[in-house]
Amino acid sequence: MATYITNGVCSKQITFEIDNGIVKNVKFLGGCNGNAQGIESLVEGMKAEEVIKKLKGIKCGFRDTSCPDQLARAIEENL
Repeated sequence: MATYITNGVCSKQITFEIDNGIVKNVKFLGGCNGNAQGIESLVEGMKAEEVIKKLKGIKCGFRDTSCPDQLARAIEENL
C-alpha cells in the first residue's frame, strides 16, 4: 500500500496499490467526499499508465492541481 501526501488540494493524502500495473484500493483522506468516491470507483482496476494519461494536468478552479491530478502524480511516483 502506497501513501501519498497531497499538495495544493483539499484532500490530505491518498492511499492506493499498484498490482501488476493495475490500480487498486484508492482512498482519499479529506476533500470532497462525493468526488473522491467517484474518482476511487472510476480508476479501480485501470492500468496505472491510463490513469496518469487521463488525470494528469487536471486543475481545480484557480489551482494548478486537483485531486485527480494528485492521484496521477502519486501513481507516477510509484511506478
